[in-house]
Amino acid sequence: MKQFFIFLIFLLFNSCQYFEKKVPSEKELLQKELKTINWKEVDEYPSLAECETIADEKQRQKCFFDVMAQLVQQKLDIDSLSILYPELDTIEVKVTVFPNSKMKFEPQFPKDSVTYDTIKVDSILHARLVDFPKVSPAIKRGIPVKTQFILPVIIKAKNEK
Repeated sequence: MKQFFIFLIFLLFNSCQYFEKKVPSEKELLQKELKTINWKEVDEYPSLAECETIADEKQRQKCFFDVMAQLVQQKLDIDSLSILYPELDTIEVKVTVFPNSKMKFEPQFPKDSVTYDTIKVDSILHARLVDFPKVSPAIKRGIPVKTQFILPVIIKAKNEK
């Protein structure tokens, strides 16, 4: 009987570890979650006030890009960019929308862009591309994030209007 109690006590102390569940550490959980997140896509794209009422995400995204291209085009039509560089019919502008709704515009020139002064074009863009309507930043997991995209803008010559 005495041996039975010793065996029972021994069994009780050792059996506890069979019921113990291994809890993953905070770092392991974080690493696992970070691997599941697609960092190349956002949950919601940036948006303008006039596109907010559109329910379909793809249509809202298209609306945003169309309105942005139109606004950039209108602001650049005012200037002499098309007269200075008639061979420049389309310019690609890298638009960065920051989490605080600020925007930054950078022209993207082809590698062989020796035919026009890139510094002058850049300064014209920075001078003209101001006073945009408020842009809602992109959202990733409920947090505003920085996004960048290339916006092709068609530059019309003054005599083509």
